[in-house]
Amino acid sequence: MASPLTFILGGAASGKSHFAEQVVLSQGEHPLYIATAQAYDAEMQAKIDAHVASRGPRWTTVEAPLDLAEALANAPTDRNILIDCMTLWLTNLMIAGHDLEQSREALMSALSARRGPVTLVSNEVGQGIVPDNALARRFRDAQGRLNIRLAAEADCVVQVVAGLPNLLKGQLS
Repeated sequence: MASPLTFILGGAASGKSHFAEQVVLSQGEHPLYIATAQAYDAEMQAKIDAHVASRGPRWTTVEAPLDLAEALANAPTDRNILIDCMTLWLTNLMIAGHDLEQSREALMSALSARRGPVTLVSNEVGQGIVPDNALARRFRDAQGRLNIRLAAEADCVVQVVAGLPNLLKGQLS
């Protein structure tokens, strides 16, 4: 049987990462944080540093900006996993010119093979205006398709708005 999969999404700075951390901490000791962010500038590096500092020493962090499926497959089986975030992962794939469908399918396969809880964080990007350029529209559409696929596979889906969790599917364990 595959692992319980929790999918948490929300807008930028909505509180979704903090909420996801609390969910994973409630599942047991020694959580594993698979981080997808890359620091392309000082502002992003400061944001990453603040996230790491706020998590504290209980967390082990694995950096996986591109090969998320491999990081998930290689993660210790006794760890509860938080992957943050799918939006940055997708961005990294697009910037690097990777095949999005192939990468998504590899991730879905790794998720279905996983034993133990996995919590995913993603941005909801479809509630704004239509982007004014082709790349931004391609990204929005790809993120929407990824979110739909993850939500369909997840046992539990939660949308976080202004720090408040709204249960959309299943129940939190």
